[in-house]
Amino acid sequence: MVVPREAGHGGGARLMAVGATARVGGASGAPVLDSVLQAIGNTPLVRLRLPELPERVELWGKCEWLNPGGSVKDRTALSLVLEGEKSGALRPGRTIIDSSSGNTAVGLALVGRARGYDVELVMPSNVSPARRRLCEAYGATLVVTDPLMGADGAITTVRERVAQAPERYFYADQYRSPANPLAHYRGTGPELWEQTEGRLTHFVAGLGTSGTVMGAGRFLHERDRRIRVVAVQPDDALHGLEGLKHMPTSLVPAIYDPAGHDQLVLVKTEDGVAEASRALRDHGLLVGHSAGAALWAARRLAGTLAAGVVVALLPDGGERYLEAGG
Repeated sequence: MVVPREAGHGGGARLMAVGATARVGGASGAPVLDSVLQAIGNTPLVRLRLPELPERVELWGKCEWLNPGGSVKDRTALSLVLEGEKSGALRPGRTIIDSSSGNTAVGLALVGRARGYDVELVMPSNVSPARRRLCEAYGATLVVTDPLMGADGAITTVRERVAQAPERYFYADQYRSPANPLAHYRGTGPELWEQTEGRLTHFVAGLGTSGTVMGAGRFLHERDRRIRVVAVQPDDALHGLEGLKHMPTSLVPAIYDPAGHDQLVLVKTEDGVAEASRALRDHGLLVGHSAGAALWAARRLAGTLAAGVVVALLPDGGERYLEAGG
């Protein structure tokens, strides 16, 4: 089923440059942006002080919901689009298309709108109403698929649509495009290194497309091979941690390489949900369940250390989960 998008958004009509840096305005030092896309990245770290941790162990959260589209996937979407333009595969008149369980969809809808492209998004029909409404608000066309087929069914559908009309579409292909991990190699990884002043000892992040772990992990390993990159995935195929993949039972993303992380932690859905609730109760952080899974793994890891700096990537906020009972 195709959900019609808002009319009047012509593909390729409003291309604009995205500057490498933003200006700083006035005595406040607040940034002055030429485009909303310059607000993507440079998200803050927040310290999570837990009384049970040893004095020399620090636990931090990387607040990715403060990207303008509300998640870490804004980074991915911007990189996919800019690299597509650079290669010539994306040009005026073409429609951006991809499959997504939600956050990349919102990111692509935002970036496509800002860059002047039509966007078509393929997703299971059980994606949260909040995410669907956000994509529609940005003017994207939604193509919904059988929820029983999950994310893999959406991937199959988008590949069929591209095969039928290759000249119409730019397939962003977040599961296979090198531009996905490149976003984190160029952005997330360097930010983590600079924000911790090179003291980072452990980086913890969930596995979905795997771009965050692959890209940021590669950068951090190049800086210091002693840094432990810890990947988090659900413990079972039938899980409720939206955005994360149970790799043994999923179509494995082409960009994923198990050698890119040093440790794999399995998290139960109920533990991820409970940890998200704990983050709100103890720290005032309203985060999503996949962020809860990363925090659960990071907190347990931090508790085994005598000293260290552990950073958990918190991919999105909890607002989009409230309608689903979160």
